[in-house]
Amino acid sequence: MATEGWRFAETAGYRLPAGYEALAVATADGKTLRAVRWPARLDPRRMPAPQGTICLMQGRAEFIEKYAETVEDLLQRGFAVVTFDWRGQGLSDRDLPNRSKGHIADFHLYRNDLEAVIAQTVPDYWPRPLFGLAHSMGGAILLQALAHGFNRFARVALTAPMVDIALPMAPGAARGLARALNMAGLARSWIPGGGAQSISVKPFEGNPLTGDAGRYARNAALLAAAREAGLDIGVGDPTVGWLNAAFRCIAGMAEPAFTRAIATPVLIVAAGADRIVSTPAIERLALRLKTGRAIVLPEARHEILMERDDIRAAFFAAFDAFIPGSAAEFAPQPLRGGKV
Repeated sequence: MATEGWRFAETAGYRLPAGYEALAVATADGKTLRAVRWPARLDPRRMPAPQGTICLMQGRAEFIEKYAETVEDLLQRGFAVVTFDWRGQGLSDRDLPNRSKGHIADFHLYRNDLEAVIAQTVPDYWPRPLFGLAHSMGGAILLQALAHGFNRFARVALTAPMVDIALPMAPGAARGLARALNMAGLARSWIPGGGAQSISVKPFEGNPLTGDAGRYARNAALLAAAREAGLDIGVGDPTVGWLNAAFRCIAGMAEPAFTRAIATPVLIVAAGADRIVSTPAIERLALRLKTGRAIVLPEARHEILMERDDIRAAFFAAFDAFIPGSAAEFAPQPLRGGKV
């Protein structure tokens, strides 16, 4: 449903592209999500027909405003765009009174968000095919959905999907500790050593997210602007429950039957200098995909879409070669008039 209630954080030099519509999305289990969409922006001389609709899915602790630059990139390519805040982050409903805690009980709950967003923000008359573009945690959620029968997207592109987490301790020990703490009733507590500060506002030097100082500062400025405007969009470290749920999702992706169940064509772009998720695990999963492949950008850190211009250009070269695909693969679907 359309709403005028949502507000968006912005700075003098960075704001959402014009022409958007804000929406409130209601999930099947009673959550309200903040969503926004842009119709395809066409130029009769260069882009006479829309290329389809992209659903852009964030990673953990992210928010709509952070992806304004990427939305503009997609609009310039002739796509309509839909994006949203997952439950537990941005201005979507959160499970805990302490909004700084990134929490989820089970990653399957995110499937409710994805289903609701597609059903309520992409009307029948919007351009087809539908495509997915997902980052990190969003990539894990989307892979899980694809393996369990979600077939709305013609193709999907993933940046640094959370196939496994890069850990400072042995994976088995980390999983065992998360499971033990969860069973001890600490699911809603911070992970050991965790706190409310967003990773995006820590010092740039040595950060694991991006090598681009300007984009890193821009994202920190967005969070500061949001706080000044009374918009509580930031999220700190995850809870024990989130981490335990993430490990269960990761274990499911390692099962041999997982990739066999995915029929949707998948492009994975991984980061060679990733310290958040495991690039070797991504490569191993990609080798098992029937209709997918992985590309590794050697110098990229975790947030590929927030990286230096040359790294972003390399990503979009791969993206443009993969999406929308050839005319022979997808029959054109003309726009039809109507309302949501």
